[in-house]
Amino acid sequence: VMLLPHGYDGAGPEHSNARPERFLQLCDSPGLYPLANGEAMDENYNVNMIVANMTTPANYFHFLRRQQLRNFRKPAVIMAPKTLLRDPRAVSSLEDMAPGTKFEPVLVEDTPNPTGIKKVLFCSGKIFYDL
Repeated sequence: VMLLPHGYDGAGPEHSNARPERFLQLCDSPGLYPLANGEAMDENYNVNMIVANMTTPANYFHFLRRQQLRNFRKPAVIMAPKTLLRDPRAVSSLEDMAPGTKFEPVLVEDTPNPTGIKKVLFCSGKIFYDL
């Protein structure tokens, strides 16, 4: 696991040098492979590396745990804005890390009126908290 600083923290280029676009260009992601019994095998088995940018501390925990518990090894590059380390909004409850919980590739927000949605914005990390 390689943890790289990333984000527009205002500290200059030497503090935001992860360049996620370059790591994403190096990835080969074929998608899911169905098994004979109809289930899908782990989608990360046939990729050369994993690039991630977690939004919540719970997802960060689950990502590292999943990386360690797999029966195969893959390099993982984590983009991590340093400002989230001390941001009071970037917290997770213990229930989010309790038994039965897992890494969530997409975190869905609860909205009071989902039929009124006109645009969907995918974002992660610091951008989620800034918006």
